[in-house]
Amino acid sequence: MADYISIKQASELWGISKARITKLCQEGRIDGAVRNGRFWCIPENASKPADMRTKNSKQSEHSKLLLPMPIGISDYKTASTEYYYIDKTLMIKDFLDEKPAVSLFTRPRRFGKTLNMDMLKTFFEISDEETSVYFKDKAIWSCGDKYTKHQGKYPVIFLTFKDVKYNTWELTLHKISDLLSKEFLRHPELSDSDKCNDREKKYYDRIADGNADLIDLSAALGNLSAMLKKHFGIAPVLIIDEYDTPIQQGYMYGFYDDAITFMRNLFSEGLKDNNNLSFGFLTGILRVAKESIFSGMNNLSVYSVLDNKYSQYFGFTKNEITEMTRAYSVPEKLDEICEWYDGYVFGEQEIFNPWSVINYFSNGCQPKAFWISTGDNSIIEEILEQADSELYDNLNSLISGKRITSYIDTNVIYPEIKKNPSSIYSFLLITGYLKYTRKDIANGNDYICELELPNREIRYAYKKEILDKLSGIFPQNLTIPVQEAIYKKDAVKLRELLCKIMLNSISSFDYSHESFYHGMILGLLVTFESGYRLTSNRESGLGRFDIQLMPRNSKLPGVLMELKSTKDKNDDLKALAKAALEQIDEKRYDTEMKAEGVDDIIRIGIAFCGKTAEVEVE
Repeated sequence: MADYISIKQASELWGISKARITKLCQEGRIDGAVRNGRFWCIPENASKPADMRTKNSKQSEHSKLLLPMPIGISDYKTASTEYYYIDKTLMIKDFLDEKPAVSLFTRPRRFGKTLNMDMLKTFFEISDEETSVYFKDKAIWSCGDKYTKHQGKYPVIFLTFKDVKYNTWELTLHKISDLLSKEFLRHPELSDSDKCNDREKKYYDRIADGNADLIDLSAALGNLSAMLKKHFGIAPVLIIDEYDTPIQQGYMYGFYDDAITFMRNLFSEGLKDNNNLSFGFLTGILRVAKESIFSGMNNLSVYSVLDNKYSQYFGFTKNEITEMTRAYSVPEKLDEICEWYDGYVFGEQEIFNPWSVINYFSNGCQPKAFWISTGDNSIIEEILEQADSELYDNLNSLISGKRITSYIDTNVIYPEIKKNPSSIYSFLLITGYLKYTRKDIANGNDYICELELPNREIRYAYKKEILDKLSGIFPQNLTIPVQEAIYKKDAVKLRELLCKIMLNSISSFDYSHESFYHGMILGLLVTFESGYRLTSNRESGLGRFDIQLMPRNSKLPGVLMELKSTKDKNDDLKALAKAALEQIDEKRYDTEMKAEGVDDIIRIGIAFCGKTAEVEVE
């Protein structure tokens, strides 16, 4: 009779989690495995299954190909064993080399913050499960005992506020209370610990049972860390993911002061001069230091998109993307991925949007703007309602492919954004809508940066989430007819549509200068981008054309537009539109298109005055 080993023994032998081996037994993928009551018995000489759906350094490119993409997976154990996982564990080494007391990482949404925090939790946390198996095939394990000795040695407090999205303070506080209750319940050993006194145990019960008042809740992190240190004899690690979500909700829905006051007290108890803490990690989108949430916290180290440290751990690097294309046997797709999802710069590191890349592979390598609508951008909409003409011109320049230069405040906070519309650039950079191509230190921690759009996906994002809002949201039922009118060379219909759009979406201030009309047309034409390269104010022939739509394939016509505007209602708009059309030929703006082999070119002259327009087409 064959000798058998337990699932635990097989886990240690093969370096696979017990849960995964149990599933493989249930699927009949381990030869000779038999069930004995509630347990599985595995033949001692059984071979490790060939397709373990786990990726390690010795794994073949073919087996990598079998792994699905971790869309929406923020659990490290699952992501690293059942999906294509890009190894970010050297982040642990970098941290342990310096051991800052409290680290705050600010990054745009969907750039891997929650998954990285769960990785840290899995690495550091004391557990009944042998969690080292999740790291033995990762880069951190080859770094030596200096680092691996920390694995599984600390109690961990873990909170994520990413789903605290309510429109009242009462509901927000109730959700936070529920999160704290669940985290206390994750440490049931404290309820009857002989290391904790009766007062502490009663406090534990109040939080765990959801019967705590505001003062009890504010002290939760400080008290929980003290109890954990008493019980385990070692201070815990505190991890807080998306800490600023309740603050953003408070700003948008009118309970900002309540949110700030509570979060300040909660973090002060848990992070400021807390001797019962080994170290802490926080993630968010904004730093919001000026709000005094972290007032007096000299132990806080902040790592933003402008800093070099940890820059390669949030998002994918060029080398990682290249390896992915090889693993999935699509190296020819690298240029397309770069065009759509590359372009971010964190510190000095070139970064790809990870959410969009994994969706791209999961979508059969068909590009789309996957990142759009993955978060709430109502703050951007509110800011743009206050936009002045200079801000409008700059955003139009960005979508035209140009760069702008702006002061970047690394401490940008929600109230100041509305008071100072120019701070929109800081907000857009931090939230992932801009990248910097150059940065120079201005004052203290602030910079003067040269800014541009990162990639093609963000151009779509500007159309959907920014430029539409800036122009009063162009009605979607009118943008398609605009395209049809252009293709049909229907000047009457195009004029009618432009006038209707202006009548419904702009104010008298908006059309005080020609740049508004230019920006409005650019916003409408972004919908052409699937078939065209949209450029504006670029030299061609004997001058600079206003707008050009260069076709991406030979089946589409090229489009050139020249715009004119006047404030004098007595001017002949028809004649002005005709002059604009003639200028296209006189200045030979079609030179670039003809050099590209485009012979079918639609030429359009448009003249504006107030909310009226005239159009000439040939």
